[in-house]
Parts: sequence; structure tokens; C-alpha cells
Amino acid sequence: MKLATDVRGESLASYRLFQLISPALPIGGFTYSQGLEYAVEAGWVNDRESMERWLMHMVESSVATLELPIIEHLYHAVLEKDHQACTHWSDVLYSSRETSELRAEERQRGNALYTLLKQLDMDLSWLENVDSHPNQLLGFCVAAHHWQIDLESLKQGYLWSWLENIVTAGVKLIPLGQTAGQVVLINISAAFPSVIAKASRQESWMIGSFTPSIAMASALHQTQYTRLFRS
Repeated sequence: MKLATDVRGESLASYRLFQLISPALPIGGFTYSQGLEYAVEAGWVNDRESMERWLMHMVESSVATLELPIIEHLYHAVLEKDHQACTHWSDVLYSSRETSELRAEERQRGNALYTLLKQLDMDLSWLENVDSHPNQLLGFCVAAHHWQIDLESLKQGYLWSWLENIVTAGVKLIPLGQTAGQVVLINISAAFPSVIAKASRQESWMIGSFTPSIAMASALHQTQYTRLFRS
């Protein structure tokens, strides 16, 4: 009986992870391009190859060195109900967002996810003692513990969710055909095992991002004449 229970629990955790990373999750993930919209407007990204270069820069210099290591710290902090650690790593994440648009995106995603999790009957009352801006990564970690999603699966799921949302934006903006979008998904996700390995090697003092081109694109997007996306 124990084996059957364990298998059922693992199966349900997988489905809950799919739900958490789905584009259908009502937190507005599809409304952000993280500077890609301006990069397309400026001609920095204009085809599949240039988009792949843009995304590889993002994943290697931000996602692997900032988001994934912070997910690991927050995952353990949520497990231990460590308000101080949750506050610290939430502050690090927020302060690493270099423009007002990216900071607004962080708050908006976090608020939307917190609201959703409460509506799904998760107890978030202890987060009231986290003295920092809401953010999606902390919400993901809370949901992961509630649904018994393990840390490595959460990292993999977050990577895929990030990639799928931004590739969808690129397909619309450049524009790319649907098949070209699938090729981008295949090519970028092929690097994900090494990205996760790189993230695991980041010591606390190393956590941060270095993406000046994304920061410039995001800042310039704030005054772009026509915009489809919020960042």
C-alpha cells in the first residue's frame, strides 16, 4: 500500500507542476517580453538565430546565476519558515531587476500568484512576516511545498515556463513561424541540464545577473511608441 501511495503522490506532484508552469496560469506571464519587444523594434533581434543568441545570453547570465540559485534558497527557506531568509533573497531578486518595468513585473507576477494561491486554499498567512516585495519565485516555492514538488523538478519547470513564455512573445513580435518557435524551444532547452548544473555551483556571494543589453532594452521599452507587452 505504501508503494501505491508514494507513486500516486509523485504522479500528482508532476501534474501540479504542469499546472504551476502552464501558460494558462492566471498570473499574466504571456504579457511580458522582458525587453525583447524593444530588441525586435531596434533590429537587435530579427530572426530565429538572433533570438536564440538573445535567449542564451539571458539564460546563461541571469536565469542560471540569479533566478535558479534564488529558487533553491527560497525553497529551503519556505521549508524552514525562515522569514529572514525569505526577505533577504526576495530583496536580492528585486534589487537585481534593473529597470522600473522589470521591478513592476516582479511585483505584478508575485501579487497575482499570491492571490491565486490563496484562492486555491493555500495558507500564505506566514508570508505577512516577509518584509519584501511579492515575487513569483517565492510563490512558486510555497506552491511547490504545498503540492510536494521536489526542488529539481521545480527548477526544470521554471526554466521551461520562462522559455515558453518568451518564445511565444518572440514568435508574435519578429514574427516567427510556429515551427521556427519549436526549433528555438528545442535548441535553448538543450542547454538546460548545463544551466541547472551552473546554477548549483553559484555560491551566495556570486548570485546576480549581468545582462546590460536586456537592461537597456527594458529601459528603452518604457518609452517605446507602440507596445504589445508590459515589459
